[in-house]
Amino acid sequence: MIRALHRWAGLLALVLIGVLALSGAALSVFPAAERLAAPQAAAGLTVATLAERIRAVHPGVEQIRRAPSGRITAYWFDQGVPGAAVIDPATGERVASAGPNRTLRWLTSLHRSLFLGDGGRIAMAAGALAMLVLSLSGIALVARHVGGWRRWFIRLNGPLAGRLHTEIARIAVAGLILSSTTALWMTASTFDLLPDGGATPALPAEVSGETGSALDGMPTLRQTPVSELREVSFPYSGDATDVFTLRTDRGTGYLDQGTGALLGWADLTGWERMSKIIYMLHTGQGAAVLGLLLGVLALGVPAMGATGVAIWLAGGRGRPRIRRNQPASRADTVLLVGSEGGSTWGFAATLHAALTKAGLRVHVGPMSAFAPHRYEAARRIVVLAATYGDGAAPTSARGFLDRLNAAEVMPHAPLAVLGFGDRSFPAYCAFAEAVASSAQAKHWPELLPFHTIDRQSLQEFARWVRSLGRTLGCDLELSHRPVLPMTRTLTLLSRRDYGAEVDAPTAILRFALPPVPLWQRLTGGGFGRFTAGDLIGILPEGSPVPRLYSLASGRRDGFIEIVVRKHPGGLASSRLTALEPGDTVTAFLRRNPGFRTGSGHGPLILIGAGTGIGPLAGFVRGNAGRRPIHLFFGMRRPSSDFLYGDEIPAWQLQGRLTRLVTAVSRGTRPRYVQDALRDDAGEVARLIGNGARVMVCGGREMAAGVADVLTEILASTGLTLEALKVEGRYVEDVY
Repeated sequence: MIRALHRWAGLLALVLIGVLALSGAALSVFPAAERLAAPQAAAGLTVATLAERIRAVHPGVEQIRRAPSGRITAYWFDQGVPGAAVIDPATGERVASAGPNRTLRWLTSLHRSLFLGDGGRIAMAAGALAMLVLSLSGIALVARHVGGWRRWFIRLNGPLAGRLHTEIARIAVAGLILSSTTALWMTASTFDLLPDGGATPALPAEVSGETGSALDGMPTLRQTPVSELREVSFPYSGDATDVFTLRTDRGTGYLDQGTGALLGWADLTGWERMSKIIYMLHTGQGAAVLGLLLGVLALGVPAMGATGVAIWLAGGRGRPRIRRNQPASRADTVLLVGSEGGSTWGFAATLHAALTKAGLRVHVGPMSAFAPHRYEAARRIVVLAATYGDGAAPTSARGFLDRLNAAEVMPHAPLAVLGFGDRSFPAYCAFAEAVASSAQAKHWPELLPFHTIDRQSLQEFARWVRSLGRTLGCDLELSHRPVLPMTRTLTLLSRRDYGAEVDAPTAILRFALPPVPLWQRLTGGGFGRFTAGDLIGILPEGSPVPRLYSLASGRRDGFIEIVVRKHPGGLASSRLTALEPGDTVTAFLRRNPGFRTGSGHGPLILIGAGTGIGPLAGFVRGNAGRRPIHLFFGMRRPSSDFLYGDEIPAWQLQGRLTRLVTAVSRGTRPRYVQDALRDDAGEVARLIGNGARVMVCGGREMAAGVADVLTEILASTGLTLEALKVEGRYVEDVY
């Protein structure tokens, strides 16, 4: 519900909110510019002294106004001709014209009413209301996405558009709420929808009838500092019954022009003070720094609009459309999905269709939306959870475990947890297993025992669904269509072959960049933006499960490069290693934000063996800033599988690679990359102590050995591998 409200409010009001935000950002500059340009009154200057100075220069002065910026403006008649100017309070002299700023007037009219009068004001108020709805719903969505308020500024993963959208929102949302609520207040005030809380003193019944009192002889003017002045109006020349009118930040009063006596006074009411604060907060008048800050935050609106549209379009491509999806509060069956790439949503859609056909009322939603109080009508809850990286929660399941562990009362509906993963990875279904264990610890009733699906096996999924059907007492019919990402055709440019001597045929394959639509270039979608360490997916013929390979290049390199070893019976590797220049393959791109070099200039320790050097070589190639990189690379024989052996010397000369340490496993003295680390323990410990980031890529057995050796090395330093992982200084990409 919240997601739909946020999405449609944004899409319907995108242009209106964009105009509102951009014009507001432009207007925020004027109060600051006015304050910088206007001569400021000296501390302690009184209204009496200021008025005397101005009247000495302009004897026909009728009114003096002070803007919230501190600018003093005087209005007068000189021989029947009106005049006005910005005044230097130190001399009373004219320093600038008081004529209106045409640009300011144009922007103000656009911002308030779109040049359409009252109808335009109503439209812009609707835009402000939409902005408020977007801000409040956005807060709820961000909190849900990151796993709670205490994790508000947690580091984000996922596609660039989604990360930018959330990053901007986390910073800008407070300013947008303030701007939108104050805009609605001011609109309501304009249309007299708020109480008239103004207080004006009654006009004096009697005056002295005298004229000509010296201004510095009037106690009230002499005691009022210019810093509190709003305006002072002089009595009409020749009219002994007229009075001075003084308006300040404290209230309004009348002064006798002959005696200077205070004839009446009314303090500002609480309502007037509130209106003044609202005006200051919205316009920046009197708070120029705040106004500029709100203007800068308003610039986030068009950026969030663009990234929001990109997320919406990407979401439409990545998830299947689930028809007849019931609201969570009315569903008897709730399916919660944890997915990173979108494939788990496809299984959820298939299960939803089967359950709906069996006569059940089914709701499908992300695990990140977990809220036990919404499932009062539910008779069963099913969790379908993939695992991201090294046992982490996938994108649509962020915060689920935190909410589950914090919940005081579990849903009464029994739970079934189904994990999706790949047994070749060490953290196989680790997140789903953590969900099942936490639910068991919270004594959540069990609908079915915990089960896993390896490599998206349709047969395993069908067997599990039949078990679910027997538990529910119904036959469930499946018709699963895997969710496939958008693919592009890649043409092979060149290949370099290695490993024949050691019976491990390996190739470095370089493909041409495919044509990328302008929209993807701007948003970074598809092949519009990628870096070394991201993943390229190949869908072998006859298999619904894609094979993923780490990229050894980034977009800036101008090509797509991967390292592939041919595995006996491997569908994808056999196809890829058989390609010749000019041949094509269908592929898609998947981000891998958990395996990036990160920002900063601290040293990198790159550890890999065999084809694991692929992304590591990409990091070295892209190291134009000459960040210190120490590469530990394991191979079988230098004469056979020294991958990137031709490029490495040039990278060292260019300063892209600081040091190379090799380990040869089939030499006279077999040595593995773990041994190379152990032999270099002192330098490795020193680098890590100086803030080095460790990145490991390759087979899981190698990675496990590396972890053991690093644990030994760190024992004497007071650091642990777990601590490095928490800090984001130890990351793996293993297979």
